[in-house]
Amino acid sequence: MKNLKTGFVILGCLLSICSFAKIHLPSVIDNNMVLQQQSKVALWGTTDRHAKVTINCSWNNKTFSVNPVADGSWKILVQTPAAGGPYRIVFSDGDKLVLSNVLIGEVWICSGQSNMEMPVAGFRNQPVANSNRILMEADNPEIRIFSLARNLSVTPLKDGKSSGWQAEDAATVKKFSAVGYQFAKMIQETLKVPVGIIGTYWGGTMIEAWMSAESLGSFSGIQIPKDTTGVNKNSPTVLYNAMINPLIGYGIRGMIWYQGEQNWMEPALYEKLFPAMVKDWRKSWGYGDFPFYYVQIAPYAYPDKRELVPRLREAQSKLPDQIPAAGMVVTMDIGNEHTVHPADKTTVSRRLVYWALANVYGKKDLEFASPAFKSMQVARDTINIQFDHAANGLTSFDKEISGFEIAGADSVFYPAHAVITGKGMRLTSLKVKRPVAARYDFKDWVQGDLFGVDGLPVAPFRTDEWTREYYNQ
Repeated sequence: MKNLKTGFVILGCLLSICSFAKIHLPSVIDNNMVLQQQSKVALWGTTDRHAKVTINCSWNNKTFSVNPVADGSWKILVQTPAAGGPYRIVFSDGDKLVLSNVLIGEVWICSGQSNMEMPVAGFRNQPVANSNRILMEADNPEIRIFSLARNLSVTPLKDGKSSGWQAEDAATVKKFSAVGYQFAKMIQETLKVPVGIIGTYWGGTMIEAWMSAESLGSFSGIQIPKDTTGVNKNSPTVLYNAMINPLIGYGIRGMIWYQGEQNWMEPALYEKLFPAMVKDWRKSWGYGDFPFYYVQIAPYAYPDKRELVPRLREAQSKLPDQIPAAGMVVTMDIGNEHTVHPADKTTVSRRLVYWALANVYGKKDLEFASPAFKSMQVARDTINIQFDHAANGLTSFDKEISGFEIAGADSVFYPAHAVITGKGMRLTSLKVKRPVAARYDFKDWVQGDLFGVDGLPVAPFRTDEWTREYYNQ
């Protein structure tokens, strides 16, 4: 009996050693994942044996090998074919680790704060429009979802917390980003290829938390935490470390971003931080200037210092000129006066898809950019406005246009009578005999009522650079 017990102990130790001596993969590299098609994608992990790692991919049955470095970590690039699958990948360092049901297709990351995080099920007492219909139709095995759990760290983490890659179904979709999921669904239905969507987001977070220490280094006054004392979700770098760094290197087509509400008090700083973040993320991924499409914050009646909100939108409007391969979705027509989380996430997703289809996937006849202010001419009591991205003209869809204001040299703005012309808009007001400036939807809460003929809303703008706000209210 004693010998039998000894045998079990020895066997248990051997099994423990065998289970320990194996390949470890990050959570994002797992069964059911989607790899970016026709690309050199990174696969990485660690081995406790410090032995050569071999990788066999069933799409071409080729075997690759890589020697780990001193700490046991390894990384290798493998070429993927055109979209298809399912495939399997076999890793071995003496023991085999097999990943199955791997698809090849298009991969996007969605990130930001609560309007990106807002799940298909909605928040408490805050709905997502048509959520039940969205869930009813969630049965496409060609869509795979990966979500990182909320986490923060003062140092960069190699892996994040996740339940792994999951095939689309109602239970998974219900908890995932409504914007991100519908973006993936529309891409899949249009291209007819597998799509992977990776969600990493946290409501009520500032952009500084999503930026690396390196990208924040040139910004004086931003204190990067050195330990966990007083750290919260808005501390600089903590979300980058915990929720971006674990994903860096994973093969992607591009990113979509919805954030800014938490930075509305500092629009001038946001205008500098955003390009720095995008540049740093692209540098870290090593995939060049991948597409980066983002959403301008929607109309909402903010409780205080409302004049800063349109300035944040103004800062967001300037960013495509500073960031290569970037595009902005305008949401002035779909806000909600009493909640910062508008219910219509489908329209947001569709407008993001327009950018991707036109600029990434070759749908050249598709309109994607909202009409934007181009120039202004003053003729006595009239201001004439011209727009970019409005080749086929403008429309209000037979509704009164109420979003324009004009002002004279006294800087007092009055509602303008707005008329669509062949080349743009004509603005007048009986209270402004000699106008010098014009604004459109330049407030925290408005209902956008002017569109391109393609249905994309006109972006808010102002022609003045006055530092104070003057309203005849």
